[in-house]
Amino acid sequence: MVHVNFYRNYGKTFKKPRRPYEKERLDSELKLVGDKPARELLTLDEKNPRRIFEGEALLRRMNRYGLLAEDQNKLDYVLAVTVENFLQRRLQTIVFKNGMAKSIHHARVLIRQRHIRVGKQLVNIPSFMVRVDTEKHVDFSLTSPLGGGPAGRVKRKNQKKASGGGGGDVEEEEE
Repeated sequence: MVHVNFYRNYGKTFKKPRRPYEKERLDSELKLVGDKPARELLTLDEKNPRRIFEGEALLRRMNRYGLLAEDQNKLDYVLAVTVENFLQRRLQTIVFKNGMAKSIHHARVLIRQRHIRVGKQLVNIPSFMVRVDTEKHVDFSLTSPLGGGPAGRVKRKNQKKASGGGGGDVEEEEE
């Protein structure tokens, strides 16, 4: 059977800027994205209310996600956070480290196939950032065959074949 897909979008979804290295535009985009909020807060005075409020909120979020230890409660430590710290907090990594998967790739497959839950919530996003308090609640989902749920399609088929037996097998046993 021939599969024809008429509804494909061949157009670009982006547009290049007319002047790619225009300083004003680059600065405005950088501000929009957020140019290192911790570094900007560090340039402010220690008693500045904005530095105190936003700095404590940033530190609280970093502690909640396990990116900083409890004793690291200064903005200086935020600058030392690396990409590896973020990668260690991904659901994919935590499933592998807890021994629920044989490899990091197996962990990703388990998550995408909806076998993993965090607390009562089923999560199928491998890049899900796991908080410190919910890390101990990462488990197999209740509907998953790996977590005590009903058997999967292939296992049910094999069980049916083993218990039912076909007509052809009986004739061979008699000979």
